[in-house]
Amino acid sequence: LANFRISVVFKLYCLTVMTLVAAAYTVALRYTRTISSGDLYFSTTAVCITEVFKLILSLGMLTKETGSLVKLKSSIEEHIIFSPKELLKLSVPSVVYAIQNNMAFVALSNLDAAVYQVTYQLKIPCTALCTVLMLNRSLSRLQWFSVFMLCGGVTLVQWRPAEATKVQIEQNPFMGFVAIAVAVLCSGFAGVYFEKVLKSSDTSLWVRNIQMYLSGIVVTLIGVYMTDGDKVLEKGFFFGYTPWVCFVVFLSSVGGLYTSVVVKYTDNIMKGFSAAAAIVLSTIASVLLFGLQITFAFASGAILVCISIYLYGLPKQDTSRVSRPDASAESKQKLISV
Repeated sequence: LANFRISVVFKLYCLTVMTLVAAAYTVALRYTRTISSGDLYFSTTAVCITEVFKLILSLGMLTKETGSLVKLKSSIEEHIIFSPKELLKLSVPSVVYAIQNNMAFVALSNLDAAVYQVTYQLKIPCTALCTVLMLNRSLSRLQWFSVFMLCGGVTLVQWRPAEATKVQIEQNPFMGFVAIAVAVLCSGFAGVYFEKVLKSSDTSLWVRNIQMYLSGIVVTLIGVYMTDGDKVLEKGFFFGYTPWVCFVVFLSSVGGLYTSVVVKYTDNIMKGFSAAAAIVLSTIASVLLFGLQITFAFASGAILVCISIYLYGLPKQDTSRVSRPDASAESKQKLISV
């Protein structure tokens, strides 16, 4: 009973933190790009610093996992220094995630946090499609229904996007939607690719993260040079940084790693509740901070998206007992939820 209570409390803790991090990240990033006073920082440098923080945090977690500095050194030598092929393999999601993170800044510069939060849930059908194609898994009829319902909800939200009245910069909603579309495609592919790499060997999650973040730092530095190189040389790498910008970098760093813990210790239903709660919190914050005007289309679409997230996370019914009592382990594996 004690273990059960600890388990429930820990899951609720995971759910709460994941929800708050997701909502706070979108709202804070939106604030720094549209309302915060002062010079506008370079988003490419923020993405790069985020990768550095993720690398440091992953090194800390690997140190805790190995238990000693000697084992840590041995693990780094084996999997990183003397494994260039593995680094090259993890450079693929590094590039894709770098594009995704930069697109988040573009999207939240042109769309309200609540609209972004709802539309970004398109990552669910994108991830589902990549999982079917790349991992040969199957979706239930209810999951396919929820995918179409989610797309319908996002369409309603984008039909007449809600407008914020306190935003101080000119926005381009179409550019914002295109940026989200690119971001969800990147999220779906990179997430499934990384899962496939993880399951191809027994290598530690934190080792894989370190391999990916090392590549990510190189990729994002190239992005800084190509996009804002002259401006960074003129004004400095940390030009325009405020406590709010540092808070955004911190949330992005912690959120990326915390997702790994949440995936391990919670289920799809809890992740669905978290996503729906983050949408609600982002909407409330957008009304208070940005003067978001809620339309009927936005409210209807957001409700549809929340319902579809819940339905998608419901466990599949095991029909193997009805159709074939002696079903093999392979056929049962296909019934596992994506």
